[in-house]
This record gives sequence, C-alpha cells and structure tokens, in this order.
Amino acid sequence: MSAAVVMIIFCLCLLLAIPISMSLGIACVLPSAFDESFTASATYIVRAMFNALNSFPMLAVPMFILSGILMAKGGISKRLFDLFAFLIGKRTAGLPCAVVVTCLFYGAISGSGIATVAAVGSMTLPILLRLGYDKKFCVSLIAVAGSLGVIIPPSIPFIMYGLASGESVSDLFTAGIVPGILVALLLMVYAVYYCKVNGEDKEKIGKFIDELHGKGFVSVLKESFFAVLSPVIILGSIYSGIASPTEAAVISVFYALIIGLFVYKEIKFKDCHKFFIEAVGSYAPILFIMAAAIAFSRVLTLMQVPQTVSGWILENFTNKILVLIVINIFLLIVGMFMDTTPAILILTPILLPIVKGFDMTGIHFGVMMVVNLAIGYVTPPIGVNLFAASSMTGIPVMQISKKAMPLIVMFLIALLLITFIPAISLVLIS
Repeated sequence: MSAAVVMIIFCLCLLLAIPISMSLGIACVLPSAFDESFTASATYIVRAMFNALNSFPMLAVPMFILSGILMAKGGISKRLFDLFAFLIGKRTAGLPCAVVVTCLFYGAISGSGIATVAAVGSMTLPILLRLGYDKKFCVSLIAVAGSLGVIIPPSIPFIMYGLASGESVSDLFTAGIVPGILVALLLMVYAVYYCKVNGEDKEKIGKFIDELHGKGFVSVLKESFFAVLSPVIILGSIYSGIASPTEAAVISVFYALIIGLFVYKEIKFKDCHKFFIEAVGSYAPILFIMAAAIAFSRVLTLMQVPQTVSGWILENFTNKILVLIVINIFLLIVGMFMDTTPAILILTPILLPIVKGFDMTGIHFGVMMVVNLAIGYVTPPIGVNLFAASSMTGIPVMQISKKAMPLIVMFLIALLLITFIPAISLVLIS
C-alpha cells in the first residue's frame, strides 16, 4: 500500500471531523487491517505510541502547563503589566506596548500561547477599554502578542520539535530569544503607528499612569519583583547548567506555588486541586496527539516518505530561496488547519532533510518552523488565540482576525527576516 493511500485516509478522517489524534491512529492502523504486507503492523503502531511517551524531555510539557495556570491565578501577569506601564505608559502607545512586553515576559513563564492570551488578556483588556482604546484593536493585539508565548523560551513547541528532530531543547530555547524579541518589537512598531493615526485619550491615560507613579517606582518594583524574577529563575537554571529543561519546568511549578500561596497570596491550598485538574485536562489531549503523531511519523519514515519528498524537491529545485519560500507558504497553510503539536511531529521528519540539503541547521529550521506555525494561532479557521480572545470578549472570530491583519503582516516580516538571516536565531548559540 502506497504512502498516498495513508495520506488520503488521514485527510478523509479530518474532513469527516474525526479528532486529529484519532485520525492519525486510524491512518496508521487501518492499512494493515486490509494489507498484511503493509510496512507497519498494528502491534508496531501501539508499541511506537508507548515508546513515544517514554521520554524524559516530554515531562516538561505538563509541568509548564501547570506552572502557567498557577502563575495566571497567582496574579503574576498583573504585576508585570503594572511595572511596564509605569516605565513606558506615558509614551505614544505606551500601554499597548506594555501589553506586548507583558505577553513576552509571561510567555517566558508559561510556554503557551493560549495561556498568555487568557492570563494577560483577562487582566489588561478591561484597563485598556476603560482608558478609551478601541476594543477590536486591543483584542487583536492581545491575540497576536499571545503567540509570543510559543516563541520565547520556555516554549512547548520547541520541546516538541526537539523530540521530533533530536536537536537540543536548550539550544532551541536559546535560539528563540532574539526572534521572540524581534516579533515583539515589530508588533510595538505597529501599535505606535496605530495610536498616532487614531489618537489616544491622553487625559485618562495620564490619570492612570499618575496613580501608578503615586505608588513610587520602588513600591511598583517591589510588587512585581517576584513576577519579573520568575523567567530569570526558569531560564537561568537551564542556561547555567543547573537544570535541564524538564527539571526547570518542575522548578517553575514549585516557584509558582510558593509565590501564589505565600507572597501574593492570591491562591489558596483548597483551590490547588482545581488547578491540577485543569492542567491534566489541558495535557491529556496533547499526550494522545503526541503518541499518535509520533507513530504516524514513524510509519511515514518506514515508507521512506521523507527521503522521497526531499529527494524530489532537491532534484527539481536548486534555488534555496525558492525552496524556503515554498516551505514557509506550506507551513502557513498547515498552521491554519492543524494544531502546532501534530504539525511539528508529522512534518519535521519530512521537511528537515530538505532544508539540511541546503545547509540550513536543524536549530535554525526549528525556529523558522515554530515562528511560522505561531502565525497559525491567529489565522482562521483554527486560530486558537482568536477563539480564546473571542470567548473573553464576545467579538466574532472573523472580526478579530480582520483587525489583526496588519499585526499578522508584521509577524510575516519577522518570519522572512528569521528565515533568510540565520544569525537572528543562532547569534546566542556558541
């Protein structure tokens, strides 16, 4: 049975609205039920699924999910926003820029785009609306800036890519720092342009900032100190060699518990089990998808699909720029219809040999791939950040996506720079 039949089965399952994890499993197992000579037996598929889950780096995923939930409930996002609003709030677009920077820092805590949108959006949106900013602009900005949560380390998609490619997760984390900052800067550039064109209510904003300044910088810094310290502890333990990414994820959970329970005192012991249940509920679907996606990718590898596809592209395309543009367009389309985790686990074994044929490193390609798929978080029909923002505000997804188009363009500019200037991703890797 050919690889084309396997892909057709997979696509048909998706068209029938079968969940992607089940679609992957059916595409793996169904061919062997009708063709005994098929490359992978049902026994092999089940064994591959269990082996896929037996991974130490993968333990970081549920820990970062849990720490993100604990930090959202513990009031960390509010302290971060207050600090950045204090520092840049009086400048043009100061508060929208403070939202972007808050998303950047919160992403360095949670590793999740949806968690960033939920935590930062639920806290900052009422403030921005009270100060006279356009609701659709604010919602679209939060939705797009939330995608920084999967680029800036620690990033769950980088962990997935490391599992699929064999690249160092620590190196991927390091490589994501400059691209994440670049995307944030470009989003802030548009925010400044928007506010200059559409204006701001300087009187309301001035009163809000004056209230913050009335507390004094020392007081604001003292309140936000432990929030700012959290990404320093998490990333510092990784880059200093004290802890692996998985161990750092566990550290982040204990840190979030201690800060939320004893410092900010915004969570109670009696509520902790609810947060654990929420984390398990978020992780369980990812776990099933990972198992099925890795099994699916191994079936494709056994059928030599990566070698066939890469060989065909290398034979027919000799221009590196053209190949990278085609891959980017392909990933943008995939990101519109598929979640980041299965997309990375399925496509990495296929695309990585192609780009390595053009002397692109696995780390550089990993950053390009994650940034590309991060755009899928804010593009319909499966843009999860759009749905998260819509559920908070009641604004239809398509209206948010329309308002977000200029911000997505800035994201695309960053993607092109990251694709064709390797130093942006590799400058911090020795």
